[in-house]
Amino acid sequence: MVTVPPLNYLMLDGQGNPGTAPEYAAALEALYSVSYAVKFASKHAGRDYAVGPLEGLWMADDPGAFTRGDKDSWKWTMMIPQPDWIGPADLQDGIAKAAAKKVPRLDRLRLETLDEGLSVQILHIGSYDDEAPTLHRLHHEFMLANGFGFAGPHHEIYLSDARRVAPEKLKTILRQPVRRI
Repeated sequence: MVTVPPLNYLMLDGQGNPGTAPEYAAALEALYSVSYAVKFASKHAGRDYAVGPLEGLWMADDPGAFTRGDKDSWKWTMMIPQPDWIGPADLQDGIAKAAAKKVPRLDRLRLETLDEGLSVQILHIGSYDDEAPTLHRLHHEFMLANGFGFAGPHHEIYLSDARRVAPEKLKTILRQPVRRI
């Protein structure tokens, strides 16, 4: 159980299989390009910070798409947390720097505050494709046993770099905003 405070994120929405959709790869390029441009500008202005991990909100019109593995129908909001002092002007400066490098999807980025509040979360170690049993324990055992219902989209925080870590060693925080039922 955690109570998550409101946090600012650089976000980009999309749909499709995160392993094959060109839109997903373009979203990550836009998020990282702008996040690092904003970070270096902030550092130059005297306020340094580490760029946070990639995070994602996952949805589907039919929730069964997740258990069926119908990744093409998944909807997602990929995001990177931003410090409180980063505002719209900082974002526009970062977008301008990334645009000079011809980064795609910059027009779809937004800075938004996410307020999840009461949530349950668990650390999953292993491949993203092997999350189902961990999610089942969280959603169908823990939440039900403690009188919680869903109060927002499924949230994942990627603590490992999938390009550098073996799938069986990936670390992902699986979070679910909840409400008492």
